[in-house]
Amino acid sequence: MAFFQEPRRPREPILRAPTSVLWLIVALGLAHVGRIYAPQLALALDWLCAHLNLGWRLGANTGLPDQILLSYAFIPARYSAAFLAQHGADPGTWFEQAVPFVSYIFLHANFTHLIINCLWLLAFGPIVARRYGTPLFLVFFLLCGIAGAAAYLLVNWGSVNPVIGASGAISGLMAASVRMLRTLRYPPDESGPLSPIFSSQVLIFTGIWAALNVLAGVTGFGTGSEGALVAWQAHLGGYAAGLLLAGPFDVFHRRRARTA
Repeated sequence: MAFFQEPRRPREPILRAPTSVLWLIVALGLAHVGRIYAPQLALALDWLCAHLNLGWRLGANTGLPDQILLSYAFIPARYSAAFLAQHGADPGTWFEQAVPFVSYIFLHANFTHLIINCLWLLAFGPIVARRYGTPLFLVFFLLCGIAGAAAYLLVNWGSVNPVIGASGAISGLMAASVRMLRTLRYPPDESGPLSPIFSSQVLIFTGIWAALNVLAGVTGFGTGSEGALVAWQAHLGGYAAGLLLAGPFDVFHRRRARTA
């Protein structure tokens, strides 16, 4: 006996995120695990070097996670000539001063901070990654993070509080996503224009996001332990960069697509 059955639909993948977004999440996770468990990793490396007779030793150092934090977090005081002169501190080479603008993105206070940022990245990253492609997406992400650090530096010149976290960079992805909403379809529509910065949907979302961040700054809501979490000024700086850079990146993406 034959039965008529409705044909089964192909199963949908659980995650539609591009591999560039997923690998970026992996990089954030590995950076956090590497910092938290740096002493254990150092001991394991010492053991390996001893068995291979390499003669290289790191030694046990329980303060290594904090040393990594102070070296690679974004600390505005590092760029204040007055602070450096008062404390007789060495600012380092120009390269050493430039690295924290990027390295702070990959540092997180704890696993909760990391997971929240990864979920946030998973929500907004795919929209930008699908439209721009992997190279432009990663450059866009880093530039928004740099803009977030620069915004915090301007408002908190000379502050000794370390700023860490990827939320400033992800705020830029959020801003770009808002401008791409009018073209958001599946499969992605890469031919449609971006929403203008002064369109109603962008202005409303921007106003809400700015108000939430200013409220966090006034009330202290969202401040992490020891002031280690990324500051709300970095959110706004990264978001502003995302709004402004989305247009030029889109033009460059279209030109590169035509030449390809």
